Amino acid sequence: MPRHLWLGTLRQWHWISSALCLVGMLLFAITGITLNHAGQIESRPQVQTHSTRLPESLLAPLQAGVPESGLPVGLQEWLEQALDIRLAGREAEWSDGELYVALPRPGGDAWLSLDLETGELEYESTDRGWIAYFNDLHKGRHSGAAWSWFIDLFAAACVVFSLTGLLLLQRHAGNRPSTWPLVGLGLVIPLLLALLFIH
Repeated sequence: MPRHLWLGTLRQWHWISSALCLVGMLLFAITGITLNHAGQIESRPQVQTHSTRLPESLLAPLQAGVPESGLPVGLQEWLEQALDIRLAGREAEWSDGELYVALPRPGGDAWLSLDLETGELEYESTDRGWIAYFNDLHKGRHSGAAWSWFIDLFAAACVVFSLTGLLLLQRHAGNRPSTWPLVGLGLVIPLLLALLFIH
């Protein structure tokens, strides 16, 4: 491939990958700072609780025979409507006389507990705020398969952005003497910090 065509292709890959990565890189850079200072950022979680009783028509079949796994369709629909939640894909834990469902999510947590003897239902939801929400997205915590795929594809685009940037640096390094010392600093500074201050 002629040199000018190779250079044009390289620049095209670089600007396309940078455009794809722009918002994601800002998000991950900002949440990197908030995660690094999580202990200094004041958080006031908001907790909501809800208590109710399961209708006898749904409780009686459970008392007659507890499911080995999953949620009966009628029970799931009633819980979703009564508590305004989504239970699809959630694991139901059936133990002695109790149903427990954990409902973690980015930026918060929730759970429900059903007493199979009395039909008493307890539900609690905790919201830790927007900073916690974006911090959890940064970590991929309780964010689902679609977000996990996004992080992988975003990381691949960042690799393309970085490698094409490195090749462009190499192309123009002859006219910019400070190029390789600066690239070297980008390697040496974190390496020294890791060796000297991380134990």
